Amino acid sequence: MKDIPPHQNRRLDRRLPLGCPAFIALRSGQRIEAVCIEIGVGGMTLHAAYVPEQNEVLDVAVLGPQGSPVSGRPPLVGKLEVTRCNALGDGRYEIGGRMMRVVD
Repeated sequence: MKDIPPHQNRRLDRRLPLGCPAFIALRSGQRIEAVCIEIGVGGMTLHAAYVPEQNEVLDVAVLGPQGSPVSGRPPLVGKLEVTRCNALGDGRYEIGGRMMRVVD
């Protein structure tokens, strides 16, 4: 199999659309509300009113969809390395990155 540079293989992992509530916990203790737009084995996309730095590692928690069987379960908590950030035009940003690890 041919080696593919990381920037070209970012979509080889299947992503599932979610639209779930989420939050970003900053080192300062501040908590930024977000929405997890999609998630996959390799990463996720968030919408939030926060502008991260390239390669910044964020602590992210994603809650289950409201009204679903998993809505009462603990959130998925992980470390996300930011690979991109795009303005959405309404004070929010689309943040994409790769999952470095899931925290127990």
